[in-house]
Amino acid sequence: MKVIAFARKEQGTGASRRLRNAGQTPGIIYGGTEAPVAITLDHNALYHALKKETFHSSILDMEVDGKAEKVLLRDFQIHAYKQLVLHADFQRVDPNKQIHVKVPLHFVNADVSPAVKLNSAVISHVAVELDVTCLPADLPEFVEVDLSKIEAGQSIHVSNLVLPNGVTAVVHGDDATVAQAIVPAGATAAAESEAK
Repeated sequence: MKVIAFARKEQGTGASRRLRNAGQTPGIIYGGTEAPVAITLDHNALYHALKKETFHSSILDMEVDGKAEKVLLRDFQIHAYKQLVLHADFQRVDPNKQIHVKVPLHFVNADVSPAVKLNSAVISHVAVELDVTCLPADLPEFVEVDLSKIEAGQSIHVSNLVLPNGVTAVVHGDDATVAQAIVPAGATAAAESEAK
């Protein structure tokens, strides 16, 4: 995904306010061996890009005054009640160094799982993203969670996920739960009354 930005000279609260009034968003690119660069981005383009999942979890081609760099969106601030992006932070990416990123989880095949079809269970998504480390070239857009074999009362953990080559999950503590199949109390009571 390509992002076009321009270097900015003026900094500070007043300068940032003037930029926002002119339809621009201040930002910064940092990391790597070079010094941080203060930038401005087109507000509307950035606002719409932030709505796309791929913008948050993929390597971006940032062009600053004609010079291209590979970057990763690290943070952004949005106004409390206006549809206004206040600031965006981007980190330079070294193609030979591992990066630590949160990648979205996509849940598939819930409708064909035994838990849903046979037991009227509800699939609860305990996690919506996964911490991973990998080289920039191996970064997946998302990680797929296949729910086709989950039974009622079972859980899917990080260790059950099939990760792309070169991608490692970062787990803090025990093997974290990603999804679980729960049979609602009403469904259990209905099944018991039918059995009587």
